[in-house]
Amino acid sequence: MSSEVSAKVHEQFSQYPNRQYPKGQILVFADENPEHIFYIVSGRVRKYDVSYRGEEVIVNIFKEHSFFPMSWAINKSKNRYFYKTETDTELHIVPADDALQFLKENPDVMLDLLSRLYSGMEGLFGRMVHLMSGSARSRLLYELIIECRRFGKQQQDGSYILAATEVDLAARSGLSRETISREMRTLKEKRWLAISKNSITVSDITKLEAAVGSEV
Repeated sequence: MSSEVSAKVHEQFSQYPNRQYPKGQILVFADENPEHIFYIVSGRVRKYDVSYRGEEVIVNIFKEHSFFPMSWAINKSKNRYFYKTETDTELHIVPADDALQFLKENPDVMLDLLSRLYSGMEGLFGRMVHLMSGSARSRLLYELIIECRRFGKQQQDGSYILAATEVDLAARSGLSRETISREMRTLKEKRWLAISKNSITVSDITKLEAAVGSEV
């Protein structure tokens, strides 16, 4: 989101009621249609489904300055997913009709929303490719690359620090925790990444990108 669009969205949505939620707070349950949309001031929100094994399968993650769920707001389609805070999160509660009117009156904001939507779709298509034709390692590599690009904190030496765990990567990739642990050990042995209790450091993202290309 450009700085101009971000400032315009923030100015518009910050006039609505403010709420603060702790990490792990479910905002919307599956099969429950909200009466408003959420605008994120700070923090992250996870959109996910639950597998037949009771495990979370992440569909998308919204970060600051995002507003959701727009599919429900625009199409009135039935909500089939859970929305839960990944970190302590500050939100504004915006009536859906007001949000839609704002989009209609501001084509630059609508264009930005479409741009982010198509960018997200490219990520989903990439996941589908690796799900159908890739190995477990390629699926993990792909998720690590996305995590670096979207949420990683790049350091001066070019490495990325990710506020993620093996459990998070399993939910993002659809792989089991055991598979993730096994593949992460291999990547650690190659010195492509380092693992701590609550974070992962990717030393050189270009190595991951080269490796994921050779896996497909």
